[in-house]
Amino acid sequence: MTNVGSGQYKHHQVLVVEDSALMRRVLDGHLQEMGYRTVTVENGRQALDKLVTGYYPIVITDLVMPEMDGRELCMAVREMSLGGYVYLIMLTSRDSREDMIRGLEAGADEYLIKPVNRAELMVRLKTAERILTLESSLKKSYEEIKALSVRDPLTRVYNRGYLDERLVHEVKRAFRFERPISLIMFDIDHFKLINDTFGHTVGDRVLVECADLLKLSIRQEIDWIARYGGEEFVIVLPETLSPGAFVAAERLRKNLATKVMAADGAEIRVTASFGVSSFTPASQKEDLSMAASLIAGADRALYSAKKEGRNRVECVQL
Repeated sequence: MTNVGSGQYKHHQVLVVEDSALMRRVLDGHLQEMGYRTVTVENGRQALDKLVTGYYPIVITDLVMPEMDGRELCMAVREMSLGGYVYLIMLTSRDSREDMIRGLEAGADEYLIKPVNRAELMVRLKTAERILTLESSLKKSYEEIKALSVRDPLTRVYNRGYLDERLVHEVKRAFRFERPISLIMFDIDHFKLINDTFGHTVGDRVLVECADLLKLSIRQEIDWIARYGGEEFVIVLPETLSPGAFVAAERLRKNLATKVMAADGAEIRVTASFGVSSFTPASQKEDLSMAASLIAGADRALYSAKKEGRNRVECVQL
C-alpha cells in the first residue's frame, strides 16, 4: 500500500516492513506527520520485491515476520546492488541485547523497541537523513573525481589513459558484433612555431579551439575524442569502414584549415595532418592487440601525411 499526503515531501521515501496491520498504521501515521512518503508491506519477501523495482533509502523493518524475517531481509539488502545506500532500522518488541546484536550483525544501522515512541523514531530518522545526505555527497564527489580522472584538463576531451582502456573495449565490441571500426589520428602542423611566435598561452587556446571544433564535428554518443599527447588527438569511430573514416577526416581537415582563431589582435590559421586506420573483424583474427595496431596504423598514416607535405589525409587498412 502506498500512502501519499497532500503536501510536498521534504524527506527520503520510507519502506515500512511489518506484519502487524496495527503497527503498520501507527508507523505510517507518524511518518506521514513528519513529512515522509511511505510504502508499507507485510514481510521481507514483499520488501525485496519493492527494492528490486524501486529505490527506498530508508527501510524500517520488524525483526520477527513470516516468510522472511527482518534479519534475513537486512542480509539480503546488503548483498544487493541498489541505487544508493539503504539505511536499515530494525524493530523488535523484546528489549534484548541479543536481538539488537543479531540485527546489527545482519546489516541494520539502528534499532527501535516496540511500541515505537514517536520522539525516538524522529531521532533515528534524523540520523538516517544525515547519513544518507553524507553518502550522497561522497558519491557525487567520487563521480566528479572519476570524471576528472579520464579528461584532459586543458581541452576537456578524454585523456590518453582513457583512450588506452576504452579502445580495447571498442575492439572487443567490434569482434563480438562483427562490425568495422576506424581511428583517426591528427597532429596540428607546425605547432611549435605557434608557441614560439605567440607564446604557450595562445598555443593552449589553439588546442582548446581545435578540440571544440572536433566535438562539433563528430557523431554524438557514437564517436569519441581523446588527446593523445601534445598537439595530437585521436578520434575513434565505431561502426565505420575506411571510406567513411576518410570522408570524416577530410571534412575535419577542411573545417580546421578554414577556421580563423583570434589571439592578441592577430589572426591565426592552422592546418593539421591526418592518419586513418581501419579494420573489419572479417579480415582479422580476434586479437585484443588490434587496439594497439589501430593506433600504430594511424600513426604510420599520419607520418606519411606529414612526409607528403602536411595538411592532408592518409589511410591504412589493417
